[in-house]
Amino acid sequence: MKSILFVFGTRPEIIKLAPIILELKNFPDNYKVIVCNTEQQKELSNQTLQYFGLKADYNLDCMRENQSLNAIQSRILTSLDNVFSENNIDATIVQGDTMTVLCGALTSFYHKIPVFHIEAGLRSYDIYEPFPEEIMRQMTSRVAELHFAPTIINKEALIKEGITENKIHIVGNTVIDALFCLSDSVAEASKKFYKEKNICINDKLVLITAHRRENHGKRIDRIIDAISYLAKEYTDHSFVIPVHPNPNVHDKIHSRLGNFTNIHLLEPLDYPNLVYLMKNAKLILTDSGGIQEEAPSFACPTLVMRYETERKEGINAGVSKLVGADYEKIVSESKKVLDYTKSESRLQKQNPYGDGKSSKRIENIIRNYFNI
Repeated sequence: MKSILFVFGTRPEIIKLAPIILELKNFPDNYKVIVCNTEQQKELSNQTLQYFGLKADYNLDCMRENQSLNAIQSRILTSLDNVFSENNIDATIVQGDTMTVLCGALTSFYHKIPVFHIEAGLRSYDIYEPFPEEIMRQMTSRVAELHFAPTIINKEALIKEGITENKIHIVGNTVIDALFCLSDSVAEASKKFYKEKNICINDKLVLITAHRRENHGKRIDRIIDAISYLAKEYTDHSFVIPVHPNPNVHDKIHSRLGNFTNIHLLEPLDYPNLVYLMKNAKLILTDSGGIQEEAPSFACPTLVMRYETERKEGINAGVSKLVGADYEKIVSESKKVLDYTKSESRLQKQNPYGDGKSSKRIENIIRNYFNI
């Protein structure tokens, strides 16, 4: 039996790792699964774990208000060192590009334990877009033993960086696996959730998320300006914004958008309620990475409020567009969708990020790696 440690700390990490955790748990004779939550996003991460019926073996409580990147890195590294010391671990699995990912990979490397990197090979090649994630995923690649790349583009990026090809496996993105976990009862519960909040879920729904560090400051002001204009221009549309708790985002959005009758400001949503909005949205405005991957499964046009994206497959396939924090671009591209009916604006292309079978592929590769 092999002991596999999963290290995560944010909601997107859990969403993308949960299908793999559940898949490995289907083989209790082969794997001892250890789940560690750094709680980089404490409330969001624990909320999402519950949806998947999972519970962390370790909760590290590493976040402090307004702490620096250096402070959070040192706290996670120190806390993880104790987890590794208390367990005989055969491999560490991390996903994506957060501070938790980098710290999990580094700690595993320091203990000479192989790192398996989920969603490997994503690159923008601009170290400040996204910041600090671009450098974190590049550094993680230097110590990873197995690289699970979603697409051929990701594999090619890794090969160009000198990663041995036999360590790279194209598996699709596990976020699509997670979407298929939604049951009819979950959808009904989400429908009830929005009804109780008096939010009409119809063909004129716009979902907006904005939270990334590089969009703080003047950029979030321009994004809010664009949202304000759209809400005034399209009074028959509903704009739903799950507001990130970071005060750099939260306070500005509430102070400037809180009085609009057709803008609904919500607390951070649990995973099924967010998916329900994506499924029903006419348009999505986001700076999120995960939503860029999920939205095409629902044929929803997506405007990416970033200047660079490591998820270029969606841009190349025409299922999403980069608009940055550019007021004119956000408004003009939004109007191209909102001026038409929902049925007229639906995407006619397949999701380039996966088919819902990634976790099974990953388990099989891990099984072969260990000769189980």
